[in-house]
Amino acid sequence: MLNLDTNFELTQDDYARYSRHLILPEVGVEGQKRLKAAKVLCIGTGGLGSPLLLYLAAAGVGRLGIVDFDVVDHSNLQRQVIHGTSWVGKPKIESAKDRIHEINPHCQVDLHEVAISSDNALELMEPYDIIVDGTDNFPTRYLVNDACVLLGKPNVYGSIFRFEGQATVFNGKGGWKRPDDWNDLSKEEKAGRRKKNKDWFYDETLPGPNYRDLYPDPPPPGMVPSCAEGGVLGILPGIIGVVQATETIKLILGKGQSLSGRLMLYDSLNMKFRELKLQPNPVRPVIEKLIDYEMFCGIPQANAAEEEAKSMIPEMTVTELKTLLDSSAEDYLLLDVRNPHEYEIAKIPGSVLIPLPDIENGNGVAQVKEALNGHKLIAHCKMGGRSAKALAILKENGIEGTNVKGGITAWSNEVDSSVPTY
Repeated sequence: MLNLDTNFELTQDDYARYSRHLILPEVGVEGQKRLKAAKVLCIGTGGLGSPLLLYLAAAGVGRLGIVDFDVVDHSNLQRQVIHGTSWVGKPKIESAKDRIHEINPHCQVDLHEVAISSDNALELMEPYDIIVDGTDNFPTRYLVNDACVLLGKPNVYGSIFRFEGQATVFNGKGGWKRPDDWNDLSKEEKAGRRKKNKDWFYDETLPGPNYRDLYPDPPPPGMVPSCAEGGVLGILPGIIGVVQATETIKLILGKGQSLSGRLMLYDSLNMKFRELKLQPNPVRPVIEKLIDYEMFCGIPQANAAEEEAKSMIPEMTVTELKTLLDSSAEDYLLLDVRNPHEYEIAKIPGSVLIPLPDIENGNGVAQVKEALNGHKLIAHCKMGGRSAKALAILKENGIEGTNVKGGITAWSNEVDSSVPTY
């Protein structure tokens, strides 16, 4: 249980505000004091951080720290419910603080408008009792995990993608172990235990696993699309964020069984919850210091390779494309390599859709050759990355082309504002 100083009295406002907590035997006056004494740091005020912060503030957590350096964008409002339209273009941490104080003016809110890094992570986290990871990228998740391990702090983790989410508690207490007599059992006896689901037992006294037990190695850069690329159901982070808030409050109260040692998986399309057992890996390297997590995840190497590949592909600006389209001075094929549902949202007139996955698996290469028919090839996507990749593949197949810098987003911003941005 967290060591919290509860040597104070609740105010009359506290009794009125938290009355529904106070009548819960598992909370009561002592539990509400623990909530008021607790200090929680949330990394990120996006889809996960929004519901998390709202509910922790409403529950009476006395001090909330927020780490974020982004500003509110229109595209955030579909899921980041702590922010409002009037805050578009303004810092997310200021928007979050304003909303938190509308819910609970007694909550202390610490703002850290910085990018968390190996240089500042330990200093940022040290004053807090619990760290909640609301980030959306692998380098930061490894950084938060390792800093929590070094500081001995629980890491309440959540992640989301499209229609699926997951949550657990890393670096906490609670894990799975075999029965004491397991090694003495015969194969048949072990099979019988497995059949009865008695091959593992949960022990709340065991040290829990951390993020590196779930992901020993990061995936190759670009393998897992971001929400901006892959999309996300707006309600999904609300559910996972509330699960994170629930786990945080349970850790503060010292009640119930936490998700330490258990990974909760949620499929919103089919409304299914599953649970996987997690164990510390006995041969996992010891975390002794913070490292360069961008390098660990291969980001600089991937960026360098991408830039080198791009340098081999000719580019044109959207204004140059507009001039070409207006002049009709030469025959061309304007190739759109986005996904079909993106094409439905916005398109440049006259473009032909052949999605990048089709080009990657080879089927689209023949389609491009057929559609090209001796014309000049120009390719675009949302922002220029996928079309550059498509042109590199086509080049290997003997097809040269020019990439539209900035893609259809630049076209909307600089040429035709009637084309929706997304």
